[in-house]
Parts: sequence; C-alpha cells; structure tokens
Amino acid sequence: MPNVGYVALTLALALAVYAAVVAVVGAKRRTGELIASARNAAFGVTGLITLAVIIIEYLLITGHYQTKYVAEVSNRAAPIFYRVTALWGGQDGSLLFWSWLMSIFAALVLLRKWGSMRVMMPYVIGVTQITVAFFVGLVVFVANPFEQLDFVPADGSGLNPLLRHFGMIIHPPILYIGFVSFVIPYAFAIAALITRQTGDLWLRTTRRWTLTAWVFLSGGLLLGGWWAYDVLGWGGYWGWDPVENASLIPWLVATPFLHSVMMQENRGMLKRWNMALIILTFCLVIEGTFLTRSGVISSVHTFAQSAIGPLFLVFIGLMFIASFYLFVSRWNELSSDNEMDSLLSRESVFLLNNLIFIGLAVAVWWGTHFPLFSEALMGEKIVVGPPFFEQTTAPLWAIILLLMGVAPLIPWRRASLKKIGDTLLWPAVVGLATIALLYTVVGVQIFGALLGFGLCAFTLAATLIEYWRGVSARHRSKGESYPVALWRLIGRNRRRYGGYLIHIGIILVAIGVVGSRFYQVETQRNLAVGETMTINSEFIGSYELTYRGLREGASPDDRIITEALLDVKFNGQPAGELIPTREFFVVQEQPMTIPDKRSTLADDLYVILAGWEGSGETATFKAYINPLVNWLWIGGIVFVLGTLVAAWPTSLESSERVASRAKVPATAAPAK
Repeated sequence: MPNVGYVALTLALALAVYAAVVAVVGAKRRTGELIASARNAAFGVTGLITLAVIIIEYLLITGHYQTKYVAEVSNRAAPIFYRVTALWGGQDGSLLFWSWLMSIFAALVLLRKWGSMRVMMPYVIGVTQITVAFFVGLVVFVANPFEQLDFVPADGSGLNPLLRHFGMIIHPPILYIGFVSFVIPYAFAIAALITRQTGDLWLRTTRRWTLTAWVFLSGGLLLGGWWAYDVLGWGGYWGWDPVENASLIPWLVATPFLHSVMMQENRGMLKRWNMALIILTFCLVIEGTFLTRSGVISSVHTFAQSAIGPLFLVFIGLMFIASFYLFVSRWNELSSDNEMDSLLSRESVFLLNNLIFIGLAVAVWWGTHFPLFSEALMGEKIVVGPPFFEQTTAPLWAIILLLMGVAPLIPWRRASLKKIGDTLLWPAVVGLATIALLYTVVGVQIFGALLGFGLCAFTLAATLIEYWRGVSARHRSKGESYPVALWRLIGRNRRRYGGYLIHIGIILVAIGVVGSRFYQVETQRNLAVGETMTINSEFIGSYELTYRGLREGASPDDRIITEALLDVKFNGQPAGELIPTREFFVVQEQPMTIPDKRSTLADDLYVILAGWEGSGETATFKAYINPLVNWLWIGGIVFVLGTLVAAWPTSLESSERVASRAKVPATAAPAK
C-alpha cells in the first residue's frame, strides 16, 4: 500500500506539470480542447493527492511502522485522534498536507469560476498547477512520507509532546489554509497581467478568496499565540520567534492589500500598488515556508534541517523574477484612472495606513533575517531579541490604531479641516477622557499604557459612532426599532460593517496586549507543603497560593503525570484551586510543563510547576498575573465574526454572478 501512495504522488506530479503546460499552450493557441484537458488534469491531481492522503492516514491509524514517517510521528499508545492529526506532525506529512490543500483550492476555483472567467482561467490553471507541482515534487523526491525502513520497529517514536495540544492540532491546518489560499488571488493577478485585463475584475473575483486566506492566517496567528501561552510555560503568547514572524510578515502585507483594493474598486486608484502587494504577499508566504522548513534559523517551531532549503530558494527566486518581469512589462497599463484629490481624504489615510503596514513588515522581516545576514557578513549569527521588535514596531502599531479610528469618519475625495475636526471631536473627547481617568483615578502612570488605552478608546468610539449613525438614520427614515435597524444595516452593508466589526476585534486584542505587556507581574518561590506564597498586582489585587503537595500517576499513553495542588485565595477570599502539571513522555524521554490558570475578564493568574525535591516535600512555583490578557482571545473571536460578516455573499452579489455568467460570449469560452 505505501507503494500505491508513492505512485499516486508521482502521477500527480506528472499530471500537474501537464496541466500547467497544456493550459498555457491551449490559451496561446486558443484551443478549447487543450484548456478543457488541462482543467480535467487539475481535477485528477486533486484526486491522486487525496488518494495519497487517505493511504498515509490508513498507515498512521493502523500503525504501519515500517513506513518511516509513521514510525517517527506515531506509536501504539497514541489515541486515534493523535494518529490522524500526525499527518501534519512532521516535515514529510505536512508537505503532503500542504500540497493536498493547494490542489483542493485549485480545483474549487475551477468549479466556481470556470463559466465567468474563461479568458483568465487557463493562466490561473498554469500558476496554481506549477505551484502544486513544486510542492508535490518536494514530497516525491526529498520528503517522501511513504519511504520504507529496512526493518519493522516494534513501536513508533510518537508525536512530539509539544504538539499534543488541541491548539497545535488545529493550528497548523488553519495556518496552512491561510497560507495556501493566497495562491488563488496571486494566480488571478498573474493571469490579469498576462491577459492585460488589469482592471478590477480580478480583484472582485478573488475578494472572498483573499478574505478567506486572511482570516485563516489571522486565526492561525492567534491560535499559535494561544498554544504558546497555554503550553510553553513562559507566561507570554508572542516571543517574536522567527517562525512566528514568518507567519506575521505575509499578514502585514496582505492587510494593506485588503484596504487598498477598495480604492481601486471605488476610484480606480492604486492598481500598481495592489498588484505589487498581492505578488509580495504570496512570495512572503513561500519564503516563510522556507524559513520554517529549511532549518536555517533556530526556532521551537521549525522542522529539522533538510535538503529542501535550496530548492525553496530556487523556486522563490524564479517566482519573484517572473512576477516582477510581468509587473514591469505591464507598468503603463496599471496606471490609475484617477488622481488623489486632496491629502485630507479617505484615500490619503488609506495610503498612509498601507505605508505604515509595509514599514512594520520591513522591520519584522529585517529583524527576523538579521541572524542570516550577520552570519554571512561577519561569520557570527547574531540573534535579534524581542526588545528590538517591540521598540521598533510599537510606534507603528500606535499609528495604525489611530488611523483605524480616523479613516471611517473621513469622506472620499476631499474633506475640510473643519469637517474633520467636527467629525473627530467626540472620539477625541472619549480618548482623552479615558487617559485622564486612567491617570488620575486608576493610577496608570506608564506613558505607553496610557497612550495605548487612549487610542483604543478613541478608535472604539469612532467605530461605534459609525454604527450609531447608520442605525439612527434607519430608525428615523424607516421607523425600525434599533435592534432591527442594526440587523438590517449590517445585512445590507456587510462588507462595510463587517470591516468595522473586525476593527472592534483588533481594538480588543490591543487592550489585551497593552494590559498584559505593561502590567504583567511575575514571582517565583520554593514552598514546603502547607506554605503560602503571595503575588500582588497594584490594579488587580492580591493572590495567595498555598501548596498542598504533589500527586503522581501514569496515563494509558505512556505519560507520567505529576500534579501540584494549590489552594487559591483572591483578596483574602477562597478562589478555588490550581493544578499546574509536569508530564514526562516515556517514549520520547521528554518532559513538558503545563501551566494552570485562573481566568477572568480582568486577569489571568498563571502558575507553573518549575520543579520539586524528593516526593514533593518542597516544590518551586513560578506565578504570573497577566492583566486583561483574555481580551486578546475575545478580540480574536470578534475579529473572525467580523470577517465572516464581511465575506458573506449578499443577494445582490449572487444575482451579479448569475448575470456575469449569462453575458459570457460563446466565442470567448473554450470548449468544455
């Protein structure tokens, strides 16, 4: 059966190359039969890779340990759930999973857009299938999950203990979907350049794909932070790790793209900018994958160093050169239809917002890659730590928060200073009042915290004012109750008000970041049974932790679990118990520390069992108070809901799709 899987992948590789070549040749010759053959081949690629995935899953579930990959990531003690998800638990399987997802998206776009985008579709097939072919080629020639051992091990090594967490089970698929989905807008962008259809048709066609990619990438980033917070046991959620950054950088480029496409759709502006952004986004997706999988930069998230690094570099180079050549050759055709009328306009705020995001991307990219440059130039790998990233990016994040509040309140084309002042008056009052109250009443003294909370209040007020204007207008004109007016307002303007909901989610995330970043409290103590440690926060209150002893036991999946029992009091009142844990994975001979938390909207009490002596007569604990940290996760949920609202199709969009299909001339369509 492993041989069948490998043959399926080999055939998929050949078929993907065939589809890419024949699609382009068919388009050049205007031969519908060739294009239809390429389309069918693309579906065949998806089917063959699906067969390979089914086979590797069968081998994982049944414990076929002569298959090297199965022996590396699974064992007999692993629950069935972990055996299934071990598909993306190692280098070889995750590359197969990546290839499978990409082939599925390539097939879906052919099913959905074949009737309405006949001119571009051959080139979309070419771009998607050559990208699929690259990843399948890596699996076939370098990272073969069906490789067989010369012997049959009695058992496998099992999944990496750090990956045995719900966050890491769902985090890779969500992140991969975010990464892989960007191949669709990239392919349409390249197709638009080749066919000289450089208007906004390709943007409108791929808007939902881009939103899907963006929300999954955003969700992957948030889940990665949650996993780090819940498992790694250092009290934080973002350490500016190179692999974390490799996922963040494409997000920092894709986000301004989502904003600037509105300028092209509404005003015919920034065509060159949008084309450059989507090309850069996908190039950064592939480059981030290179960082994760090549092992050139050390990280807790990276796979072991392998031979795929040089192949990735070649592919990235060829992809960038080809994209850049097309972009430059169509430079004149990408000129804007309109010029910016005034610096006091929504267009100028959007452009400034884009430039700030690109500045963030450059700063994070430079800090992430600096060890490589320092090693190449000075022979020494110098690692850039979190202080560099925080000091460099914090002012830029503050400007973005400000612009989020300003942009929705400024009209397109032109606005007067008086009009802007009147519009921003109440948000500014709310922001300044928040700063004053925090400083005088609450006692917040740190400038960065005051500025951060003030900007959050300003932007939240501006966003809610926009909702209020729309709701009150419907209430007055149509006599609707306020809840009904809100529901119908969002339903009829999903893109706009879904975007505002995304902004509210980001504001909540920012509140969580500011509170936990500036006011985290940390302490560590060694306690004997019956002793108590205290940890105080000037804004949250006082926690007392009383150590009751250890308990130890074995699990069915070969773990030795040691739990510390702690009674908790908050401001002198009983507040339950915490059980921080240390698990020892016998097969891997690897310990893992699992913190326990008492979570409220105000804070997290976060406790780690750092070590113990003897049978637990004394134990060492590290405790943190993380103020407002849970607003980060709440904001993430609001963020995703906002994206769903913005991406949900309206009845108008559905009717436009039907109309566009009806208008496609028969002569423009290749034969099916």
